Amino acid sequence: MSVITADLRNYPLYIRSVPTQNELKFHYTVHTSLDVVEEKVSAVGKALPDQRELYLGLLYPTEDYKAILSPQMFRKLHSSFTDVMCNPFYNPGDTIQSKSFDSIVSAMMVQSS
Repeated sequence: MSVITADLRNYPLYIRSVPTQNELKFHYTVHTSLDVVEEKVSAVGKALPDQRELYLGLLYPTEDYKAILSPQMFRKLHSSFTDVMCNPFYNPGDTIQSKSFDSIVSAMMVQSS
């Protein structure tokens, strides 16, 4: 499993992969999924009046992995990410080095595996 938080230019701010031996493959899959997210978000903004739907479905199919963003995972990750961004000592654009954010991500990874 891999969790990557990226900025608007898809520059990674936080990267966590388990197991680490396939980390590069996870990075490729996540970046490809980010392209699908951008496409779906722009399509939702044009087609549907309710933009609160957080479940985007299957983002990138492979034989080995599935890239899926569930509403519960998104809410937890978004809430923790917001806490990091609201920290007055965090410089926007820097990599995220928050222990609380890391513990939330670790808990999500354990829960989903």
